[in-house]
Amino acid sequence: MPSHGAELLWEAGSQEDFLAGRYSRRHRISFDGGASIAGSSSPSVVREPYSDPTAADPEELFVASVASCHMHWFLDFARRAGVGVRAYRDAPSGVMAKNAEGRIAVTEVTLRPEVDCDADRATLDELHHKAHEACFIANSITSDVRVEPVLNRKGFESQGKEAHHG
Repeated sequence: MPSHGAELLWEAGSQEDFLAGRYSRRHRISFDGGASIAGSSSPSVVREPYSDPTAADPEELFVASVASCHMHWFLDFARRAGVGVRAYRDAPSGVMAKNAEGRIAVTEVTLRPEVDCDADRATLDELHHKAHEACFIANSITSDVRVEPVLNRKGFESQGKEAHHG
């Protein structure tokens, strides 16, 4: 099986500030394909100015990775089933709470995929079920992952919503 990785780079300012806990958590995350994003701790965990709310935090990246994996599997299964998909949008969220061991964890991830396609509800639900079962990320975590698909037959732009491509 292939391995996957990323590179993180964080550099300290002054050692005095670092040792006193007054250091920036902002860092750079680079992926093997060349993409690079700003990372930081969550402002809900480390207060500003030591965190950067404009950067991706680990909890957001975790939720996004579950959603991205699900989307890729959904698109593959839809293609195999002959279901044309015009657009896919999701607004995933995660809940942090104490787990069974009493430690803070992302205990639940909810996906809310909205798919612009011509599938009926039963087909849409089956495709999402198959995608969830196949998703490597969902299969790798202990958090409860919920999928709450939104049926869309009107397209995103016609509803006054901006479509995202890319």
